[in-house]
Amino acid sequence: MTEFRAWILLIGVPLLVVGLFLWFAPPRHNPFAPIDLTDRLGLGTRAKLERARDHREVCFRALDEANVLYTPLEDAPKGEKCGLRSALTLDRTLTPYSATLSMTCAETAALYTWERHVARPAAVEILGSPIARIETYGSFSCRNIAGSGRLSEHAHANAVDISGFRLEDGRLVDVKTHWKKGGPEAKFLKRVHGGACDVFSVTLGPDYNAAHADHFHMDMGTGRACK
Repeated sequence: MTEFRAWILLIGVPLLVVGLFLWFAPPRHNPFAPIDLTDRLGLGTRAKLERARDHREVCFRALDEANVLYTPLEDAPKGEKCGLRSALTLDRTLTPYSATLSMTCAETAALYTWERHVARPAAVEILGSPIARIETYGSFSCRNIAGSGRLSEHAHANAVDISGFRLEDGRLVDVKTHWKKGGPEAKFLKRVHGGACDVFSVTLGPDYNAAHADHFHMDMGTGRACK
């Protein structure tokens, strides 16, 4: 009987604590709460974005509720090496991008979350100027990971490369130029890179390897990395 009670305490107390947390925690901290891309980042943000990745209708509804404008794309035939599935062409978020982006819905949801809650606030706080445009090398590209025989997440439109930020005061904060230069520009880049790690499944930057010396790679694949 004593052993049985011990097992009840061992299992029941943690379940009670988790249950109370989920009951009283703000929705942004609750991974099971409905997805709201306009809500601040919280403990549940990444789990919600991963849920959107796995459920097409949940993802597109979240974009609609956040007033993200996009044009849906037809799914590529099954078995195609590089194909677009649950994808779209991004028409408008809060900030213009320097190139047209065709991405999965999940990648778009993560990019909007990062843009709204990480990049835009950091620019005002650290650099004293809002972002006028985000510089990008694009998203969809049928290619392998550099130096390997494996397809990149770009081949599935599930990644985006960000090379810099044009500010409203005219300055260009460039990953290649400013990452190791010090000063507020480097501080800003470190902030948006670290914030991307809290949102995307994989975030790679100049400290990862030479292939990423001039941009941030951010994807919503099934891997997990922050480098």
